[in-house]
Amino acid sequence: MKVEIWSDVMCPFCYIGKHNFEQALEKLPFKDEVEVEWKSFQLDPTLDPSETKTTTEYFKEKKGFPDAQAKQMIGQVAQMGAMSGINFNFEKALITNTFSSHKLIHLAKKYNKGSEAEEALFEAHFLEGKNVGDLEVLVSIAGKLGVDQEEARQVLSSDQFDNEVNQDITDAKNNGISGVPFFILNGKYAVSGAQPVEAFAEALQQTYKETIVPFKDISNGGASCDADGCSI
Repeated sequence: MKVEIWSDVMCPFCYIGKHNFEQALEKLPFKDEVEVEWKSFQLDPTLDPSETKTTTEYFKEKKGFPDAQAKQMIGQVAQMGAMSGINFNFEKALITNTFSSHKLIHLAKKYNKGSEAEEALFEAHFLEGKNVGDLEVLVSIAGKLGVDQEEARQVLSSDQFDNEVNQDITDAKNNGISGVPFFILNGKYAVSGAQPVEAFAEALQQTYKETIVPFKDISNGGASCDADGCSI
């Protein structure tokens, strides 16, 4: 059984969704039969990879939110994260172009470390305040994953895996995916947003038992991010 997950490194609900999904999967007797494939999605490909913004600055510029509203929304997301075991550090998080981080994920997938790369990048961005668009930061993360740093440097300094990242983004458009996280379960069902653990468990169990093509959205919609921002 295959689960494809579209995600962006700077999407907090993708991080929450990952944790909830993994907690759900861990409880299921067929967990070892599930293959997880991470797919690239860029919430804002217009960002300059050489620049960074704070989360508050980005919300103000992108959505036109005043400081109070931006801080309120960030606080709500932080509360959701805490319920999933994530201690977001939005004061340190640096918003930037994530294309290179997606290339690193594709390199990691080559060594069956896609999920580990996702987690490491989420931690770097949301917890450690690192610039996940920076070459040296990404090379360092590759090394911690056990991926050869020179290979990572070569990949990130060239157009290797550019096509793979762009293909994921195209596949998202073809599947009508406009927000993340977005999960396609064995090509049969779709689950959108950072669903609770119980909802993921139910969806996985239902998919395991049934065959429905084309897939249909069996979630009621959850917290997610799209090009216009994040919504709860």
